Amino acid sequence: MSSLSVIEAKLETESKAFQALQNELTQVIENRQRLEAQQQENELVNTEFQHLDDDSNIYKLVGPVLVKQDKGEAATNVKNRLNLISSEIKRVETQLTELTKKTETKKQEIAQLQMQFQQLAAMK
Repeated sequence: MSSLSVIEAKLETESKAFQALQNELTQVIENRQRLEAQQQENELVNTEFQHLDDDSNIYKLVGPVLVKQDKGEAATNVKNRLNLISSEIKRVETQLTELTKKTETKKQEIAQLQMQFQQLAAMK
């Protein structure tokens, strides 16, 4: 097997790996966007709770039924949810940073392989 075909095979393998990384990166970005939307929604609910009186009626949707809930309990649930979402966003951001680094590294490897391939092809 000639060195040209070896480099071509490596180039194809690395390109497939790069595409897989890009797909994973896209998935992580979508997850982050979903989490940010949930965070905004919960922050809005939290803000609305601050405007309510202590004796206001609050209902929680449980399946197809609205169930009355204590304001303190509802506010605590929303704050806990916000904390959970924030920690999940941090985890996803770390994952996003790592994937971006891996993608850049893979891109550089592919560029080097392409240069080698072109140099060998020019010699023949």
